[in-house]
Amino acid sequence: MNARRLALSVGVGIFTLLVIAAPTDLIPNPIFGRQIEATVWALPVALLTAVLAGVLIALPRPSSCRPATRTGYVGGTLSYLAIGCPTCNHVVVLALGTTGAMAWFAPVQPYLALIGLAILGGAILHRVWLVREADTTSARL
Repeated sequence: MNARRLALSVGVGIFTLLVIAAPTDLIPNPIFGRQIEATVWALPVALLTAVLAGVLIALPRPSSCRPATRTGYVGGTLSYLAIGCPTCNHVVVLALGTTGAMAWFAPVQPYLALIGLAILGGAILHRVWLVREADTTSARL
């Protein structure tokens, strides 16, 4: 891995952490706040999401592979929804109301975190498989 790719992956990881943790107030800031206290697993999920996003960007992309942006966005978005305050999510509150957000959406959030992390992990495994397959294919020619 060259220095440029390493710097890009670290930058993407830090950017992902800031984009996920600042609006959800896991990183205290004067702009955003929470009405409900963060869960004990919210910060580890945010950190793991940032690490996985950085690793996904760090992996080389064979020419036969599409960019991982769609998969990365889906995994990151699910992680973001998982660690956010259930009553601060305006779409959820509009759809379910405040009571519904606490009764229906809050219990689902840990599963959203697991699904988001699994999608990011699956994208990494898929990228590693594509890189190995490309190396094997080019070696056979």
